[in-house]
Amino acid sequence: MRDTRKLPVFGRVAVVAGAVLLTVTGAQLPAAASAGSTAADTVSASASAAPAKLTNLAHLDFLLDDVPLLPGVPGHTTYDQADRPVARAPWVYADRQSDGSFKRVGGGAITNAAQGWYAQGAFDADDISRAAVVYLRDWAQNGTATSKQTAYDLLRSLTYLQTSTGANAGNVVLWQQSDGTLNPSAIPVELPDPSDSAESFWLARTVWALGEGYAGFRKADPAFAAFLQQRLTLALGALERQSLAEYGKTAIANGVRVPSWLISGSASATSEAVLGLSAYVRANPADRSAAKALSQYAEGIARLSSGGVGQWPFGALLPEANSPTFWHAWGGMEPAALASASTVLHRSDLQREAATDAAQFTAQLLATGGPDNGWTPTPADQTQIAYGVDSRVQGLLATADATRAAGLAQLATAQAAWFFGANPAGVPVYDPATGVCVDGIAGDGTVNRNCGAESVIHTELTMLALDAHPAVAAGAVSLTRTTATDGLRVAEAETGALSGAASVVTPPSAWTGSANWSGGAYVQTSAGAMITITVPALAGDTRVLPIANLGSGGRGSTDWTASAGARTTRLGASDNAERSQQGIAPTPVFLLPQTLRGTAPAGTTTLTARAGGSAQLDAVLLQPLVSHLGLAGAGASLDIYVNAVDRQSRKPSAATGNVTVTRFDRFGRQVGSPVRQNGGSIVVEPGGFTTVASR
Repeated sequence: MRDTRKLPVFGRVAVVAGAVLLTVTGAQLPAAASAGSTAADTVSASASAAPAKLTNLAHLDFLLDDVPLLPGVPGHTTYDQADRPVARAPWVYADRQSDGSFKRVGGGAITNAAQGWYAQGAFDADDISRAAVVYLRDWAQNGTATSKQTAYDLLRSLTYLQTSTGANAGNVVLWQQSDGTLNPSAIPVELPDPSDSAESFWLARTVWALGEGYAGFRKADPAFAAFLQQRLTLALGALERQSLAEYGKTAIANGVRVPSWLISGSASATSEAVLGLSAYVRANPADRSAAKALSQYAEGIARLSSGGVGQWPFGALLPEANSPTFWHAWGGMEPAALASASTVLHRSDLQREAATDAAQFTAQLLATGGPDNGWTPTPADQTQIAYGVDSRVQGLLATADATRAAGLAQLATAQAAWFFGANPAGVPVYDPATGVCVDGIAGDGTVNRNCGAESVIHTELTMLALDAHPAVAAGAVSLTRTTATDGLRVAEAETGALSGAASVVTPPSAWTGSANWSGGAYVQTSAGAMITITVPALAGDTRVLPIANLGSGGRGSTDWTASAGARTTRLGASDNAERSQQGIAPTPVFLLPQTLRGTAPAGTTTLTARAGGSAQLDAVLLQPLVSHLGLAGAGASLDIYVNAVDRQSRKPSAATGNVTVTRFDRFGRQVGSPVRQNGGSIVVEPGGFTTVASR
């Protein structure tokens, strides 16, 4: 299940259209740029040098409010409720005002102005749980006494939302109004409905907070830790009745065998539960039931590792079991979860899958432009949000810490620089002086200057991680602009010149249920049809990955050639269909990119497809044999070259002057010693990457 409630922030205003905004007095924050501002707008912070500490919880503090813990609600109680009938929770959204201040806002339209009720609510378990993790980590890392108290109050609020009795015991109500009233069935409807009727993303995030909460309080407050342990056990009991009861079973999704025991069928949700279970089992290794659940869930996540060098999705851990053609950056904690679990369980196989995602897929992702909200399978939704960026940073640093692969720290530096200006907008999107962030950057570079709970939570999780890795932090704040992205490109089949029995088809919706028709259209062909697609002249040798609907019932294959001037190169053939079961996939449409055997040479300007049977051809992905990301700032630069083949590649370096060149293998491990050189070419290891740095 995709957590659509938090998705693209650019549409959230429509969700709350007509709502009466809650005005907060006495706690408004300094001005940033306006919501919907252009790339020319900037956050007031200077990113030229790292402050002593990047973490600043002021804006997250601003979002917090008292929440009554109403007595007499069946199945909903919490720790010390009689003596402390009020806890804390963050408002879900913060809309930036024209004067630069913020107003705290709930989710959905106002349904009862007198009571201040929203169609969804003011607070939700998703944000309460993750905010608790922020304050727990700040307390552990920085010894902040106020963060200890805030974490305590947030965990009490969260456990009140957990249903403690009845058939749904252990599950969690998602939404709560500002007066403490629970709203189990929000508008619009979110599944499960009611929200505590089955396992969910918010149950997974509750496990995350409870696990880290137990680890934090077990010595500081044993009685409270024992309560958190009881509630974690209650949550695990719910999971054992649901997803864990399916352990060992598999299903088919578009012909791909996938695990059936992920929470809500999602590795994204499961990964956040695994983060909590890892913290809990590390603190309490005697709990064999929790250790078993941790091992089983980690195994399920690892089963969704897909592709490899030159093969889509290039070693990524896919997020949803029902779609082998869909990756999203938000909720992408899978590599962080596997790295954390691997150290607790002493499982090198989990480390390997985490490192493959981090070193191979994430390197390619960065060179293509960064953590887009959706590769479906082409980079269709190029919105980028803090949740997606933080997920990459957490995965890279957790895997680097677990494996001591120095190259992953270099990639983390490049990804974290997103907050300081190296992003599609070209402006800083976090102010360490105020703790203010943004709700996202659209594909066209437009910045949404609102700063809601999810955004600031994941921004601060990144800042905590950077403060714990000062060398990475120093590098990230010094890289304030992107100088080059040369990664995946898309050529649309429907833009080609057609001959024979070929026609462009525009379906009613580009979204199929698990992927997108790239460009919103495809070409229907019969045997003998030909499509000639014009592409900008390729700068170097390039892999070609055609995308056809393998579930179309088509026949035969399609032959591909590349033309560079008078030179024609045969690339090989792609299948027009596969005999595969739809299974649990939401649609029989199966848009899996296929890697051709040959490569298109530098100078190629046309790709020609000759259909040997009926087919639905959607698009072509073009992957340079060596992709390139370039970042720079005042007195610093970092270039990353990513190899798409299983042999060493050589590439002219874009950097000038004296630079340090370091090679890394396909798992991010350093190969040889760094070399100082002035210009010239660099070598990239098979499936690995090379960094070229100057300071």
